[in-house]
Amino acid sequence: MATTAFKGNPVNTSGELPAQGSKAPAYHLTGSDLSEVTPETSQGKRVVLNIFPSVDTGVCAASVRKFNELATGLDNTAVINVSADLPFAQARFCGAEGIENASAASTFRDDFGQQFGVTMTDGPLRGLLARSVVVLDTDGTVLHSQLVPEIGQEPDYDAAVAALG
Repeated sequence: MATTAFKGNPVNTSGELPAQGSKAPAYHLTGSDLSEVTPETSQGKRVVLNIFPSVDTGVCAASVRKFNELATGLDNTAVINVSADLPFAQARFCGAEGIENASAASTFRDDFGQQFGVTMTDGPLRGLLARSVVVLDTDGTVLHSQLVPEIGQEPDYDAAVAALG
């Protein structure tokens, strides 16, 4: 299990993020249009998984906006914003914010958080996903992963983009 923090208090996660160089677990998420989002959905593309607790918080919303902005300059790359929010909430947020370069996917039908080791197991946000980023190559190999040290902190965007070369 890994540790992050919420307002300075330690919070444990359900495991460890997949290590750089390892193969990412398969995932079966639900898109904001209720379609399936799987590794095959982005086949042949690199993938940035922006993982966070809820789009209804300021820092989470900021990370979605930032990755949407960054996505415009990323060749052959799909950016997927992953949270436990229902697809309807994700669609409403993305529509209101003009998020068009990145997609949203919900874990509400999947054990993504357990597979990727990012479900918070204690603290006030237990059951939600810890803020993290996983960057995958076209074959699903992990190029970069980051669990932020404090949930209220944005991820290292520069490191995620740098991992894409």
